[in-house]
Amino acid sequence: MRVAAFGILVGVLVIGSVPAAQNSAGPAKTPLTFTKDIVPILQRSCQDCHRPGSIAPMSLLTYEDARPWARSIKARVVNREMPPWTIDKNVGIQSFKHDRSLTNAEIAKIAAWVDDGAPRGNPADMPPPRVFTDTSKWTLAGVLGPPDYVIPIPEPFVVEPNAPNMWIDLIAESGLTEDRWIRAFETKPSQEGFPVVHHATTSLYDEDADVVSDDSVSFSEYALGKTGDILAENSGFLIKAGTKVRFNMHYAAKAERITDRTSLGLWLHPKGYVPKFKHIRQSVGNVQDLDIPPGENNVRVDGYLFLKDNVRMTVFQPHLHNRGKRQCMEAIFTDGRVETLNCVNWNFGWHIAYNYTEDAQPLLPKGTVLHVTTWHDNSTANKWNPDPRNWAGFGQRSSDDMAFAHVSWYVLNDDEYKQTVEERNHRSPGNRTTVGAP
Repeated sequence: MRVAAFGILVGVLVIGSVPAAQNSAGPAKTPLTFTKDIVPILQRSCQDCHRPGSIAPMSLLTYEDARPWARSIKARVVNREMPPWTIDKNVGIQSFKHDRSLTNAEIAKIAAWVDDGAPRGNPADMPPPRVFTDTSKWTLAGVLGPPDYVIPIPEPFVVEPNAPNMWIDLIAESGLTEDRWIRAFETKPSQEGFPVVHHATTSLYDEDADVVSDDSVSFSEYALGKTGDILAENSGFLIKAGTKVRFNMHYAAKAERITDRTSLGLWLHPKGYVPKFKHIRQSVGNVQDLDIPPGENNVRVDGYLFLKDNVRMTVFQPHLHNRGKRQCMEAIFTDGRVETLNCVNWNFGWHIAYNYTEDAQPLLPKGTVLHVTTWHDNSTANKWNPDPRNWAGFGQRSSDDMAFAHVSWYVLNDDEYKQTVEERNHRSPGNRTTVGAP
């Protein structure tokens, strides 16, 4: 295992301050206010979590909620710690569905509002409040509406106080009476069970098969802060009538008795619709031979996957544990070119599925090698580190670690690939990013 210096320069966001004084001959500055300028930003990017009953520690629904936290809000957004979006904005593709990150202009607005004393503004300027329902726990609900179908674990599961870590398979009947094609999916613990669900992976279950599941029948895995997967518009995932769903649960107990009922939410294509392409979800660049010495903060590993087919990539989701620091994925093409697709500055609190927009989905020809580089930090500088005195290796617990990416795509034959590349280049002449053809 080699230890390498962190070789990618991370840009530093600098937010300019609002001038303290105006030229006496110039127009008076119009102050930014909560009701007119700030709350629309909070509604779009913050309130899914920052509201009563959700996972954030405080609500940001009203001025009274937000005002005591003004300085903290400024510090978090200026440092791009909030809203959670760990994609490095200086490297690779930047066009994603359900992008809740803030623009530089929005960050500057919040900073200027706080510097001006965080004024309330005219109550008449306040937009209508967002309405949250029980389905608001689904991160995709704000984009796609509530799920069309929900499959919970068979019965509520009780995790006793201070119990040892548990890994258990729970098999649920889907209840579906007809075959349907899926266009998006998301796995979530119940609100009560959230504190004890370390992870939950969901897949189709065939009790007669030698292998319970493989990459062609895998849904998503929930982990802390996990969002949902949105499939490409012309692709889908078939779930048949009478299908059973396997929930592989990892429960980590707390000091109190907690009951969970994790569920799989499905968004379905219309009845009778058959998508052109079949969705595939796969682990890429998986390295299990991890050697993370105590105190080291830049331990690098490299994993690779050779593509036997032409693919159109739709989702990128890094997967590391507590000692994760950064991960990059690049495409190495057969003509020797190398393109970085994306990098993330890892935060264990947010397992985000980055869903590319259609015009930005990487088009990768057969023969391309996907290269995943991962760095781990086992030093005291890592706030998530459970014990920097101890060596760490691969394993299922949070105190162990992992290094791979969940990636989704669908396969294109040679003619489809050539046509797709030509269409992409026609829309954006000279745009080579994410297009593999020379």
